[in-house]
Amino acid sequence: MTGCGKRPDGAGWGAAVWIAGVFALLAALPLAVSGRLPERVATHWGGEAPDGSMPLWAASVFPALVWAGSACATVLTTRRAAAPAPSWAGAALAFTGVFMAGLQASAVRANLDRADWREAGSVGAGVVLTSVVALAAGVLGRLAGRRGERPSPAAGTGVGAGAAMVIPAGERFVWLSRAANPWLHLVAAVTGVAALAAVLAAACGLLTGMQGAVVAPFALASVVTWAFGSVQARVSEKGLEVAFGPLGWPVRRWTPQDIESARAESRTPAQVGGWGYRLSGAGATVMLRAGECLVVRPRTGAEFAVSVDDAERGAALLNALRAGRPG
Repeated sequence: MTGCGKRPDGAGWGAAVWIAGVFALLAALPLAVSGRLPERVATHWGGEAPDGSMPLWAASVFPALVWAGSACATVLTTRRAAAPAPSWAGAALAFTGVFMAGLQASAVRANLDRADWREAGSVGAGVVLTSVVALAAGVLGRLAGRRGERPSPAAGTGVGAGAAMVIPAGERFVWLSRAANPWLHLVAAVTGVAALAAVLAAACGLLTGMQGAVVAPFALASVVTWAFGSVQARVSEKGLEVAFGPLGWPVRRWTPQDIESARAESRTPAQVGGWGYRLSGAGATVMLRAGECLVVRPRTGAEFAVSVDDAERGAALLNALRAGRPG
């Protein structure tokens, strides 16, 4: 999420694609199987039997509009809060989107191949399953949002490439910086929506015998690009920790004793062989955007570099910790 007047970051673009994708799913799902649905479809159940209905077009439009209103309210509240990616917003969008899509799929399935809406089947099992999946999605959205809320970097003065930060005795500092590739987040959101669409289509009786062949590639692409579309570097008294993805996994760690030196260095994708996790003559580089990188030289093994902001300060703190200075 981004504030008014700011360019969307990777999380903002991913949220935009998610909102648009869920809107399209809610509106298109009943229409996609309209030939197998009655003119009026059951939309409310009082126990096992349906007790309310809507015309097919209304059953398509109404849930989509409810989702759009809910998502817009979340986005506007986030912007007013001036937070880059608050955890509650990610949880709300993930939970509500999955929950509404699951309810729509359950309702469509219950009406499928019925001559009259009063003959629609039960949605009890679908509601229970939808609730469980939506809660899991909400938890993941909250975890992802919490990792996006970063504190201010550690203070310090007079630091340069390869220099050590002056840390007052008795003080402890933590340096934290992130980088993200918005294009990878877009790919993750688009392929995730495609996987969800395939799951819902299968739940409505479509894609018979093809669920695995359609869902698996999109789901795998979404998970991989989502996991490696961002990186977070953290320097503390324990050393350096580089965590991948919104959930911070997988993780690489070095203690201060493992590091021979640290520095800030400008690198480009052309220099390291492309985007992502690259291996070259310069060692390993996590390249999500061109420019400043935090580069560490371990006592054993090749150099490791990660493209994050404020790398100079992170390197200076690492050098101070490595030298055993107060902190």
